[in-house]
Amino acid sequence: MAAVSSRYARALADVIAETKIDPAKALLQLRSLAEAFACSKDLREIWETPAVTGEQKLNVLDALAARTGVTDRAVRNFVAVLIEKGRIAQLPEIAERLEDELNKRAGLVDAEIVSARELPAAQRAALLEEITRLTGKQVLASYATDAALLGGVKVRVGSTIYDGSVRGQLQRIRQQLVES
Repeated sequence: MAAVSSRYARALADVIAETKIDPAKALLQLRSLAEAFACSKDLREIWETPAVTGEQKLNVLDALAARTGVTDRAVRNFVAVLIEKGRIAQLPEIAERLEDELNKRAGLVDAEIVSARELPAAQRAALLEEITRLTGKQVLASYATDAALLGGVKVRVGSTIYDGSVRGQLQRIRQQLVES
């Protein structure tokens, strides 16, 4: 289903670009609808049940859009298409994929940085500079700590992991010794 969600997210990103909607605003509005959908069993039942007419589903969508501040017609119409095509259950995943797609188009990349201890500002800046150099893109970093690393840093950018942790280095040395 990830492929379908990605395809819908790319289509919405195209509409956002063509109609010159603020991408951050559109993403926020789609997320608010996705959160309402994920949190409300009644809403899921209404939008997913074939016994409820399309007109009734759209009336609920319009009421929810007004209540959650969804002002962009493109976002509202996109969700209406998901309801019509029976893909509304994928709304939360599509919202995640849309964020990825918009970041990609803006030249941004997410990086998860895990270290054994809290990194000082100077080290964070140097690490961000190096990740930017490696990826060629502006980096949106999130930080976490993991005492199991012993020392060093582990960075995940997309599906690529850069392991500069002491634990990772010890595992590589062990592997080399086993192979010798």
